[in-house]
Amino acid sequence: MLESHIGPTMPQNRPARQTFSTSLFRSTAVHVALGGLAMGSWAAFANRDHPLPDLLLAALVQGALSALITLIMKRELEAGFRCLDGLAARLVPPLVSCLTIAGVLFCAHTLAGTPEVWATLAVPWTVSTTYAFVYVASLRRAP
Repeated sequence: MLESHIGPTMPQNRPARQTFSTSLFRSTAVHVALGGLAMGSWAAFANRDHPLPDLLLAALVQGALSALITLIMKRELEAGFRCLDGLAARLVPPLVSCLTIAGVLFCAHTLAGTPEVWATLAVPWTVSTTYAFVYVASLRRAP
């Protein structure tokens, strides 16, 4: 008798099961932490031939910016994908992201006095641009 109130459970009505790796891939906190750590480390490496305070400032600026940019970028990419259709949904959000990030990083490192601005920007900009296109390609529309 209880079953008649619950109704039949159809396989297509069940939510898709997420694996641990899928959960990590979608986790904003993981994206932010890895972005900040990896790109801050790169900035330190790119400025390794300069005095320690310059190296550390470049790493701190890049790490903080990468963490913040990753947090904002992931959400912006998802929002842009939802708002647009077709090819525009796949191209416009990552293009806006890569242009914005280039400007923000250049201005921040110039203002901070980073000795090796272009070397410091090369990897974070390339990684963030690649990430933007790959992440948008991985998004799926809800049925």
